[in-house]
Amino acid sequence: MLTLFTTPKPFRGHIGTIQRNALASWVRLGAGVEVILFGDDEGAAEAARELGIRHVPEAPRHPSGFKYLNAFFAEAQRIARNPLVCYANCDIILSPDLPDAVRRVAATQPRFLMLGRRVDLDVTESVAFENADWSGQLRERALREGRQRPGQWIDYFVFPRGFYDAIPPFVIGRVAWDNWLVWRALETHTPVVDATEAVFAIHQNHDYGYHPQGAIGVWQDELAMRNVELGGGYHWVGTIDDATHRLTSRGMERNWKRHFVFLRRTVARVAYGGVSASLRVSRPLRHALGIHKGSLDVVRGKLGASRGKP
Repeated sequence: MLTLFTTPKPFRGHIGTIQRNALASWVRLGAGVEVILFGDDEGAAEAARELGIRHVPEAPRHPSGFKYLNAFFAEAQRIARNPLVCYANCDIILSPDLPDAVRRVAATQPRFLMLGRRVDLDVTESVAFENADWSGQLRERALREGRQRPGQWIDYFVFPRGFYDAIPPFVIGRVAWDNWLVWRALETHTPVVDATEAVFAIHQNHDYGYHPQGAIGVWQDELAMRNVELGGGYHWVGTIDDATHRLTSRGMERNWKRHFVFLRRTVARVAYGGVSASLRVSRPLRHALGIHKGSLDVVRGKLGASRGKP
């Protein structure tokens, strides 16, 4: 029914622990779920054998050493055993409600992109998967201690095989590619479904020690800017808030709020990009929409620098 695929960082220390947690949660999603791990990163082959998942060591890389997203997206869609595929970042724990949500969407939409918000949680040890209620207990802890991220933090994408047939050569581990994936679906008039209410996704917090400049480098270095340029620059944006539909307990519903989100974003961009006179002229409208000068930095930073969250 569903094939999940991903690519990891080297399985070392804390990163290794949380990546094993994520993959272990995926193999527990039920019968018919396939998991593919791309890349010859340190420890990848061992983790794949340990968890009984499919390992494809070949993953073309940019001269910098970072993997090309389009290469393993194309290969995953080619070799997947199921008609629906899901790319997820390798630090995301997915709960057993994912397959049911996918079935519900697929029953109404033959062509779609499904995604959802994540909850950030500090996880420092291996999850006790031997506990039959591991998912319920982890969910309770995340609701108590975690933090749900806004719509520009996107970590899983469910879509039919063959949907993404022409992805620019983005590098994984930098920003912008995730927003492009959403934008592309919207551009082709494909339903984009926000499944936040139906799927509980946990992002296990980690540092950015793999970059000498930390998170800022991941978001703003030369490779990050290369990704932005490949996607067409900052004129395109795609986030969970732009979803055309929402999957709720009542079924599929139109997401009318996305029009308000688009309006707010447009006003914020004009206001932020203009001179002080523009800020003064736009102040009444910005304030009516709840957009204050201090919040414009968030728009620029989150929708610009922080588009992809490796």
